[in-house]
Amino acid sequence: MTDERLLLVFDAGTSSTRALLFASDGTLVAAAQEEIAQHYPRPGWVEHDASEIWERTLACGRQMVERAGGADRIAAIGISNQRETAVAWDRTTGAPLTRAIVWQDRRTSAACAALKAAGHEPAVTAATGLLIDPYFSATKWRWMIDEVPEVAAAAQRDTLALGTVESWLVWKLSGGTHVSDASNASRTLLMALTGAGFDEGLCDLFGVPIAALPHVVDNAGALAMCDAGWFGGAIPICGLAGDQQAATIGQGCLAPGATKATFGSGAFILTSTGTAVPASKHRLLATVLCQVGGERLYALEGSVFVAGSMVKWLRDAMGWIEHAADTERIARATGNGGVVVVPALAGLGAPHWRPEAKAAIVGLTLGTASNQVVRAAMESIAHQCSDLHGAFAADGADWRSVRIDGGMAANGWLAQDLADLLQVPVERPADVECTARGAAMLAAVGAGFYATLDEAKAMLPAVERFDPVMGADERAARLDAWHEALAMLLSRPA
Repeated sequence: MTDERLLLVFDAGTSSTRALLFASDGTLVAAAQEEIAQHYPRPGWVEHDASEIWERTLACGRQMVERAGGADRIAAIGISNQRETAVAWDRTTGAPLTRAIVWQDRRTSAACAALKAAGHEPAVTAATGLLIDPYFSATKWRWMIDEVPEVAAAAQRDTLALGTVESWLVWKLSGGTHVSDASNASRTLLMALTGAGFDEGLCDLFGVPIAALPHVVDNAGALAMCDAGWFGGAIPICGLAGDQQAATIGQGCLAPGATKATFGSGAFILTSTGTAVPASKHRLLATVLCQVGGERLYALEGSVFVAGSMVKWLRDAMGWIEHAADTERIARATGNGGVVVVPALAGLGAPHWRPEAKAAIVGLTLGTASNQVVRAAMESIAHQCSDLHGAFAADGADWRSVRIDGGMAANGWLAQDLADLLQVPVERPADVECTARGAAMLAAVGAGFYATLDEAKAMLPAVERFDPVMGADERAARLDAWHEALAMLLSRPA
């Protein structure tokens, strides 16, 4: 190992938390990973133990600091995180007051429906770029206050701290600095796209005490200082971003029109709009891409709630595969047998926004084999992305190409299927660690390794390209079958 100081990245995802070491040229030096337990106390509820997230993140970080040769070998820390997941803790004790409510959780569907019925959604969307949906953090925090006595008591005594996962980790690492970056704050329903911080009117509407929320900061800069006790030396925290914004940065998709798609537990597609504040007429989201030096870049986003989590369901709940990698072999060897999967295991996201929707497998016969269902489940990823493609194009943000990343991007069959169904080239980096790399790029800018994010593109790897090859008739048949199955599901009463 050279004498160059490294960047330590924490990537706190939905199914695992990781720590990674990057060199300033973007080379991945080492990584450590720990799984995070998923808790499903009731149908539609998804929870994490915030203490477990912290403890496993810390353990991974200590492995990487030891690998680097000590804290003085680390120039800066960057953090990327599962967005919208809501955490509540006590400012005095620093302990969580209840389990974190995960972004996939649907328990606040009725509360969201009531706010929409009262006519609040148009104004909220105009301000935040978001729809009123259980996906976002605000109604999760309100639920905690209403339903968890410990949270309500902390609010009464003014010791309640609320934040998303990056805010929680910064609090723990720094010993009490309460901040959230602009990209994560823009996903709460509590910050206007053009606002400097959380909005008092939005907080009042959703019933979230603004005093409990963090201070909104840039995505890169001197954001906090990690306490020397954790790693044997103080390390500056210089980069923060929600995972999807971090992946967009880590793909170099900063210029207007540049598009990335991340395939993790869900699938998230962002198209940069540059400094122009986007407004969707086709039920996409507008979001802060990043804020550096007080200047914001924005993006349009389409969110699919189930992608990799479908593979996990095929493996863990159904036992139809032994390993996630089996899906590529099966998809290459097996047709769908007329089966169509609508993977609404956590409701349907953009552009449909049906949180109450349930998954469906259509076209089963006595001759259907499990491998055909697996193939159909894999096809559903491109089907959902095709729906999003239409919405982006209708909003004036058509895709010229798509850069993919995330765990599922390693599946070459999926990359080709996306190119075929979307009818645009799909580009896959040689190293798909784009979320962590984006956080590393932000930390590198914050630490002064690079002056701007454009300069930090020097950290990007080479890409492999997949061009469309599917015939028009086959593509049309696939999409017709998908839309027929989707219409059947959406016609069901809520």
